Amino acid sequence: MRAPCRRLIQAIADGALEATTTVEVIQELVHVRARRLGRQEAAATGRDCAELLSPLLSVTREQLEKGLSLFERGERLGAFDAVLAAATVMGGASALVSADSAFGAAAGVEHVMPDEAGVAALLLRGS
Repeated sequence: MRAPCRRLIQAIADGALEATTTVEVIQELVHVRARRLGRQEAAATGRDCAELLSPLLSVTREQLEKGLSLFERGERLGAFDAVLAAATVMGGASALVSADSAFGAAAGVEHVMPDEAGVAALLLRGS
């Protein structure tokens, strides 16, 4: 999914699409990238993502509670992902883009896989 993800990031950078994320998602990205690229490069990537996707979404207590309830009811979403899904819905986002297919089970959120078809659909919508 590297090529479609790069197109998606470029569309966001060009202003063709609006996107945001949470601090926690950026922390996880940095954590994973540090294993392959080292801490300095991973931290630089995190800073770039924070700048590109600002303003970042702050998860509220209400969104946390909704996410924990979603976590209790389902087996596919972990606690982190359930809170992210709740913040996405309650924050008014039109979609949640993730390669994690478990988001497809989250009620009330449109899950978009960042593959060729998913990114193409997002880019058409953003036009």
